[in-house]
Amino acid sequence: MKIQSVELREVALPLVTPFRTSVGSQDDRNALLVKVTTADGAVGWGECVAEDDPYYFPEYLSGEREVIRRWLAPTLAAETDLRSAQVPGLLGPLRAHTMAKAAIEMAVLDAELRDLGVSLAQHLGAVHSSVPVGVSVGITDTLDELLKQVENYLAEGYSRVKLKIEPGWDLEPVRLVREAFGDDLALQVDANTAYGLVDIPHLRRLDDFGLVLIEQPFQPDDLDSHVRLAARIDTPVCLDESIRSARDAATALRMDACSIINIKPGRVGGYLESRRIHDLCSAVGVPVWCGGMLETGLGRAANLALAALPGFTLPGDISATARYYERDITAAFVLEDGQLRVPDGPGIGILPDPDALEDATTAVETLTF
Repeated sequence: MKIQSVELREVALPLVTPFRTSVGSQDDRNALLVKVTTADGAVGWGECVAEDDPYYFPEYLSGEREVIRRWLAPTLAAETDLRSAQVPGLLGPLRAHTMAKAAIEMAVLDAELRDLGVSLAQHLGAVHSSVPVGVSVGITDTLDELLKQVENYLAEGYSRVKLKIEPGWDLEPVRLVREAFGDDLALQVDANTAYGLVDIPHLRRLDDFGLVLIEQPFQPDDLDSHVRLAARIDTPVCLDESIRSARDAATALRMDACSIINIKPGRVGGYLESRRIHDLCSAVGVPVWCGGMLETGLGRAANLALAALPGFTLPGDISATARYYERDITAAFVLEDGQLRVPDGPGIGILPDPDALEDATTAVETLTF
């Protein structure tokens, strides 16, 4: 296919409740949507999950927009017979900017697969028509508020709860949630790099609570501290921010820095690289799960396709639309017995609602080639 135009559209969606982690708090989700139109009239949508500021990840939204505009889109548009499988190689010479690469790769995949009448789930190798999903619970002002939120999410049917933690908000919240909801609750914690090597004795106390895992306690480049923690704690250590590619995953596993990996397509450069990480982990018996970045329905649909692969044996942070938004730019994803259905239509299997998209839009730029 030949790319004829690339639309860069910024949207703003208010969150149902503020979402606070150890790196900051969000009241709104600003996202960059990428719409690719080919010379044959095929259309594909992608979503850049970079945040406004470079706190969770070095990349940030306005920077990724500029990278797509100046380098990624022109590079792909120069190809007269582009195929999605070529995208990682064509974009490889540009260092980093995995979230920008993931966004435009997703749009190319969507356009190509819609034209072929093939779903993204089928293309990636999905084996499930629905997947169990969990919910991520941010840091709250009070413990009572935390317990109420968890109670509400469990009543909605979520099969796993993840608590955000930081120094001063870790052992007591986890203890109270475990005592309130019992040992059968699949419970895990996410530190978002908030701890240091000296905190290992403190983190070991989390073993008392029978957690599914502890996610990314130390800085992304500090694999050594993760190795040391993994050797001294019974709770499985999971890596998130440290994993930006299949090579990173192989290195972390070789070092015994983790025994579980969270795959976020935006963080690793796209769905094709995500599948590579999945295949690597499956080959060595390491479970993976799909993380979330407050995606709109477009990114949520694509993440569900990925999470339907056989190696995704732990519930992901995909969650129903109502967890984050009263009104999304697509039809809502609804929780059914703790699961979300995997879209089975061509491409990512969903399109924006024109009225909702227009209402959420804050800026649009169209690049023509």
